[in-house]
Amino acid sequence: MNKLALILICLLPTVFSSVSNAKVIHSERSLYRNIIVDEQRDLRCLKFNVKSSKTSQSCFLKSDPQKLVFNYTKLLFSSLLMIDEPKRVLIIGLGGGTMSNTIHQLYPEAIIDNVEIDPAVITVARDYFGFFENDNVRSIAQDGRIFMKRAVLKKQQYDWIILDAFNGDYIPEHLMTKEFYQEAKALLSADGVLAANTFSVSKLYQHESATYHAVFGDFYNVANRKNSNRIILTNNHTLPSMEQITLRAKKLNDKLAIFGIDIMSILEDMQSTKNSKDWSAETRILTDQYSPANLLNLE
Repeated sequence: MNKLALILICLLPTVFSSVSNAKVIHSERSLYRNIIVDEQRDLRCLKFNVKSSKTSQSCFLKSDPQKLVFNYTKLLFSSLLMIDEPKRVLIIGLGGGTMSNTIHQLYPEAIIDNVEIDPAVITVARDYFGFFENDNVRSIAQDGRIFMKRAVLKKQQYDWIILDAFNGDYIPEHLMTKEFYQEAKALLSADGVLAANTFSVSKLYQHESATYHAVFGDFYNVANRKNSNRIILTNNHTLPSMEQITLRAKKLNDKLAIFGIDIMSILEDMQSTKNSKDWSAETRILTDQYSPANLLNLE
């Protein structure tokens, strides 16, 4: 037996005991999913499946709730390297409300619309994760695609759109098609940025990349080895250069550090598809007629 295998075997009891030591403080079956809130020491987490560690949707430290826990939430703030002072923000997928709360702290005057299909998740976010609402911050219990279609008809515009309706086990396929991205693009203001939390493994990666590129043109990939997530960053016009992004990062560094975000480190994880297209030109684009996202994600 090699050393790596021996180390893994030794670690297994620790991992499983860590999971079993978490105390469930809330559990319910909503119309859409199982919802579990558990605690282990200082850490409180929202989960949609007790059998998989990948399904933690939101976590916070009770002793320091403004400090971001998940790597992907920190990566999402790379969006601020492409926009100055967003005035209107749209978040598809609420989780525990972490993104909304942090953005509100950064930009208290910004209008933030949080769209979540499951009313039970909104209630849990309020009761267990300190999800904050006021005249500028609201939650809407609605399917994200329906909300966006209606917003397009109303000619609404957002400076920052965040697509975060995915979890480790399931991807809403109707939120990953060319038609959906076209609707999102129509909602972006002239200088707006779209950020999508998605995956960096499986065959879905190539199809999703090809679909984004078909709608927006070149985009930035933001990813590192800490997990299997990637953030796609794009906009309605020419992408800012790395020189412009670096200048913004330096200005934001201290402002974001209090949330546990090392924006200078994240900067190193950004790569434009202008310089590196890692999918085949023949890759099929996802559409409302062809969107087997969950099958592709298993491969």
